[in-house]
Amino acid sequence: MSGMVAHTAALISGLGTMLMAAGAAAQSVEPFYKGRTVTMLVGTSPGGINDISARLVARHLGRFIPGGPSIVVQNNPGGGGLVTANRLYVNSEKDGTVLAKLERAVPQLAIQGNPNAQFDPARFTWLGSLSSYADDAYLMLVNASHPAKTAADLKTPGVSVALGADNSASSNLIFAVIAKEVLGFNVSVIRGYAGAAPLFLAMQRGELDGQMVGLSSVRTGQRDLWSRKAFRPLMAFGRMSRHAEFPDMPIGRELTGDPATLSLIDFAELPFFMALPFAAPPDIPVDRAKALQAAFMAMCRDKAFVEEAEKLGVDMSPIDGDAILKLLARTAATPKDVIARYNAISGEKK
Repeated sequence: MSGMVAHTAALISGLGTMLMAAGAAAQSVEPFYKGRTVTMLVGTSPGGINDISARLVARHLGRFIPGGPSIVVQNNPGGGGLVTANRLYVNSEKDGTVLAKLERAVPQLAIQGNPNAQFDPARFTWLGSLSSYADDAYLMLVNASHPAKTAADLKTPGVSVALGADNSASSNLIFAVIAKEVLGFNVSVIRGYAGAAPLFLAMQRGELDGQMVGLSSVRTGQRDLWSRKAFRPLMAFGRMSRHAEFPDMPIGRELTGDPATLSLIDFAELPFFMALPFAAPPDIPVDRAKALQAAFMAMCRDKAFVEEAEKLGVDMSPIDGDAILKLLARTAATPKDVIARYNAISGEKK
């Protein structure tokens, strides 16, 4: 019995040490953040889903960080989000005072071998993602006046769609090219637009027929036009099954039986499952990293936060930082020939 008592005493002592360490960590985090201002970088211009979700998080996250810091948003567009990711990784203070709302496809660029990606995505301090696309979809959206009523219409002679897009890091370009060159739809891709808001203006002016865009992005950024049914979705990516709201609309995976094409779509869609990711730089103090990660997930469970997110139309299906790392590992395990094909279709000369 004496051995068991000693073992129990050792366990209690060890538990006490762990609790004391956790308490000390919390105490060290609180005075650091008390009265401090945290900067939230956003890799896009104001107005889109990335900016809207960053400002939403900035309004709430400080309540859950010990010390209650204020959080200010700083838009830092450029390079399809690469400017912000590089800044966060290389040039930001690694003390927990700088965070970023990264664009979902940016971590994948490093895995693709993009020479402008000066970071290892697995080394960021991932806080989590607001959305894993559970109730979202990446739509081919056209003006309601367009003659195509279904995706199948875009394979008939004389019916085509002009889709606007911006740069090579952007989902709107990549999935427009996939629709055209991989799935064989009558699509022309018009580049040179900077984000969803200018694309919607171009659609209203009749310069464009449509764009590839997230359902939640339309609901948040174009609420009035969406509610007035100014647009028609024809197909969706970023889903393993049809969206319940659009049971008659096909998803990209349904539109091919070719295993190589399915592998390509799978790789292209992986960023959607970490659709609204937030990160801090690598190598920040462990106690602050844990506090920020815990704060992010506590915020995602908070009633006031969830209510505001839903009011804005943000898909709330959060995942934590570990889940993001698993998705990145899955992305990195993609066969090299699939990544090479993806790089070819998403390149600058398309």
